[in-house]
Amino acid sequence: MGNITKVIAITSGKGGVGKSTISANLAYALYKLGFKVALFDADIGLANLDILLKVKAKKTILDVLKGKAEFKDIVLTIENGFYLIPGESGDEILNFDDKEIYDKFIEGLKLFNDLDFLIVDTGAGIDKQVQIFLDAADEVVIVTAPEPTSITDSYTMIKILSKKRKRLFLLLNLVDNQKEANLIYQKLSKVAKENISPDLVIQLIGFLKRDKKIQKASLSRTLFSRENSHSSKQIFLIAKKLAHILERKVLMENETGLNRFFKKILKF
Repeated sequence: MGNITKVIAITSGKGGVGKSTISANLAYALYKLGFKVALFDADIGLANLDILLKVKAKKTILDVLKGKAEFKDIVLTIENGFYLIPGESGDEILNFDDKEIYDKFIEGLKLFNDLDFLIVDTGAGIDKQVQIFLDAADEVVIVTAPEPTSITDSYTMIKILSKKRKRLFLLLNLVDNQKEANLIYQKLSKVAKENISPDLVIQLIGFLKRDKKIQKASLSRTLFSRENSHSSKQIFLIAKKLAHILERKVLMENETGLNRFFKKILKF
């Protein structure tokens, strides 16, 4: 990947569609494919990836910004090459303006200059706090489900994001089959092109079926991508597709990366 970290934000128009579960398992799948990956818990108000990954976050990114810890002190190693950057339940991170600590924070990011991917698990919805993380990311993946309210909220999200982006990725979760996933994607894509912009590209990167094994894994605080199941194979296919797309794009860019992402967030 040329040592340029690709920052991918995972979001959804509404809660309850499996966004955080997908974020964690997609990050793990990319790691197992040979990439160096960090997962950033940016779901302000409900930061809980440490629970899902069975680790205890004693300090979070907010402690770094307050000068109470160094960046290297908060990062949790899940496996060698797969890391968690714990978030904070509260929007104080977005109200930080101490330049001295800010500079130390950016300096601390050099620990991760060789990351291939930073997967950012954002909150759901179109709140200002969510938009900040989405605007700062290189790419955005919108997770949606077959329920009408989820599709409607996803369209609203697409409409807002299209003001600054020409491409968005869509991931369908909790579908019955590929036919249903394709149908939802085609409808969303068609409506978006007709009512937002004909140049907007919405790319379907995959789907996950409604699967009791995923639910069981979440309840037992494990990653379904660690198991040999249909859902695990699907998330690995999604990871491969995403990596392939971004690997091609990274050859044409040289201004993306971890520092740029966090600088943009903190300058809000």
